Amino acid sequence: MFGLVPRVVWSRTVPPDEKGRIAVQHNCLLLEAAESREHARGGKSLPRPKLALIETGSGDKMDPKSKDIFELENRSILDALHEADCRPESIDLVTTTHLHFDHAGGLTRLARSGEKPDWTGPGSGGSDHGVKLSFPNAPIVAQAREWSDALANRSVMTRTYFRDHLEPIRERLTLVDSPRPFPPGAILDRDAAPLGSVDLRRTEIAEGIFVFLVPGHTWGQQAITFTDTKGRTVVFTPDVMPTVNHLGAAYSLGYDVEPYTSMLSRRWFLGAAADRNWLLILDHEPGNPCQRVRRNEKGWFDLIPDGP
Repeated sequence: MFGLVPRVVWSRTVPPDEKGRIAVQHNCLLLEAAESREHARGGKSLPRPKLALIETGSGDKMDPKSKDIFELENRSILDALHEADCRPESIDLVTTTHLHFDHAGGLTRLARSGEKPDWTGPGSGGSDHGVKLSFPNAPIVAQAREWSDALANRSVMTRTYFRDHLEPIRERLTLVDSPRPFPPGAILDRDAAPLGSVDLRRTEIAEGIFVFLVPGHTWGQQAITFTDTKGRTVVFTPDVMPTVNHLGAAYSLGYDVEPYTSMLSRRWFLGAAADRNWLLILDHEPGNPCQRVRRNEKGWFDLIPDGP
């Protein structure tokens, strides 16, 4: 989780258990529209979801060995929605930061007894099982590059893009291709800044909901942003900074496809968050995931906890 940073350093603030694991959450965000209005982009009306879901966690399909390795709770996004008195059928838009199992696994669920599966095939343990779409009425929005990489399993990890949360959603996908922060193949200095404002790199996927690329962990990783009813710009933060303890410049994940790119992305992302007073929601933070960013006298950034 901390890449090249030595354990003797990171364990001072994040003590691991006897197996070397640290506590993380699979944070998800349920959005309910305050109002709906006519809105168009390029002459085409955008969807106006009443209920939108950001992230789905790992779901309920992992095999027993994988559950033990990650010490996964016996809990999924469907349990969380039930506690929020929200039926999965009521969700009418879903998007994830990327398609690794711990973010997109909940897009599908195990078929229950008597149900006809939407898809049958191998799961995380290799054995075939039947699955259903978790959100049968919701289109799913993903970056085109992320979808391509997921299907081809272009990942440092060999077991993170699973067929049982990819194949069943093919017909439900809406793919977007947001502008890259840097030209492909560019040789970049450590303090390189993207060309142009983040506003120019955003893609509106639904009325008031935008995504923009934050590459490094995967090439197609995206952040999701919207304005809430308090007028705050909220940015759901992907694995460029999964917890508050990943604030440092070198704290890139060991399974990032491009750790150097992650470091560059973290710098410009935090700079934009500080300058624009974004309210960040960190995708894996087990404590308070709501954080503000402030520049400090050392030329880097501090995090300030905020309320939901």
